[in-house]
Amino acid sequence: MGTMHYLLLCAVIFLPEIPAFPVQLKPESWNSIELEKVKGYLDKFFPILAKTQNLSIEERIKEMQRFFHLTVTGKLDTETEGIMKMPRCGRPDVAEYQTFPGTPKWKKTHLTYKILNYTPDLPRRKVDDAIKRALMVWSDVTPLQFRRVFTGRADIEIRFARREHGDGAPFDGQGGTLAHAFEPGDGIGGDAHFDDDEKWSDINRDVNLFLVAAHEFGHSLGLAHSNVRGALMYPLYSYQNPETFRLPEDDRRGIQKLYGKLMIKFDFQDKTCWGTAFTVPDCKGLIMLPKRKK
Repeated sequence: MGTMHYLLLCAVIFLPEIPAFPVQLKPESWNSIELEKVKGYLDKFFPILAKTQNLSIEERIKEMQRFFHLTVTGKLDTETEGIMKMPRCGRPDVAEYQTFPGTPKWKKTHLTYKILNYTPDLPRRKVDDAIKRALMVWSDVTPLQFRRVFTGRADIEIRFARREHGDGAPFDGQGGTLAHAFEPGDGIGGDAHFDDDEKWSDINRDVNLFLVAAHEFGHSLGLAHSNVRGALMYPLYSYQNPETFRLPEDDRRGIQKLYGKLMIKFDFQDKTCWGTAFTVPDCKGLIMLPKRKK
């Protein structure tokens, strides 16, 4: 996926306006509050790994700047500070861009999901619809199929929560972290949590639930963040009209690397052909009704 070449998408990313020559602050000029905020952001989204444990804070800032395609200075300039203040997904950004380290994936293609509770910001039917359509973003291009359950455990459990909510990754109130999800696995694996201090919406106001959910379900299926601006798995949130949304190429390649392409059955007058959702086989030239491969 290139270099895996919130929520995103074939749309404009609304970055904050910055001056032509960003003001740059060296670490020694930061006050203790600024320094703690910067360290907190880096620790959360660019955590220290074995290969980065000896990096200075300037080098860690450079790592962040490279990920977001900023001017690499190692300084807290206005451009970098603006990125740190943007609403985003709660998952870290350093990973093998395309998938999580170790490439976790579901070993089955028929998955269940369960909505544990609801936000008061939207009618329940609109939450149900946003979740269903967000899952379809991924099932439309892979063999994955999702079935909602109302009792027992589900592969993907969805909940709205505030602050500390029992998974070791507390939310931070309105703004900042919007949601997070966990890679495929047992227990909490695959689950998606949404910050109920946010104001959730189904239109271009506040935070669009469909867009955030589609991003988070990418994590639930095994994708990490992408550093490709415009990708669904880009960590920063931006709005695109859900009615016209199409999964970008970067994300499609990533999910199909994990689960393969959706094969469509094309029934013709005298034979059956198989093709993908993006290719139509030349099979006597008469297409009847496409059917999902069982």
